[in-house]
Amino acid sequence: LNDSVKRRFYKNWYHSKRKAFDHYAKNVAKTPKMLEVELKRMKQYCQVIRVLAHSQIRKIGLQQKKAHLMEIQVNGGTVPQKVDFGYDLFEKKVPVSSVFTPNEQIDIIGCTKGKGFAGVIKRFHVATLPRKTHRGFRKVACIGAWHPARVRYSIARAGQLGYHHRTETNKKIFRIGQAATNESGKIVNFNATTPTDLTQKTINPMGGFV
Repeated sequence: LNDSVKRRFYKNWYHSKRKAFDHYAKNVAKTPKMLEVELKRMKQYCQVIRVLAHSQIRKIGLQQKKAHLMEIQVNGGTVPQKVDFGYDLFEKKVPVSSVFTPNEQIDIIGCTKGKGFAGVIKRFHVATLPRKTHRGFRKVACIGAWHPARVRYSIARAGQLGYHHRTETNKKIFRIGQAATNESGKIVNFNATTPTDLTQKTINPMGGFV
């Protein structure tokens, strides 16, 4: 396993022994039939097959070193076919072009920008109270009637704002380009050139990011 994936299983990589899955890898190397037995059991007893995929975080150039890890369900075909399909992908790169195609509609899943603990003014955009209000004015004046004798979910309250799971639907893929640079960082593919704009350029702005 790559170190970027192993980091996902540790809270503090610097102080850890960095031996995640080493014991399992030694057992498989010692007794190769163990893997065949497990695959056979999956084909016999399992109904849903999922594969674990991780990102190549080092290629992005971010400060983050810990890879993203995602569980992806395999659909279509019988269970033995799913197991064989997943096993063929072990430790292989899965390019974007093999998963998506141009003019395809997809859903995008992500997290919103985290804002921490926020009050009702920032969180729900309620109106501020008049200046002379007792005990503060960035509040909700009335949080409900006497009965029902509880605060309803629909009342604006202070709490977590942002870092929420969101899904945007029906995003169209117009183009899937190839990488502009090779492993050494040299530009080998001008991936932003189009039939209407023949200028040799990459996807990054020619004048740099402002």
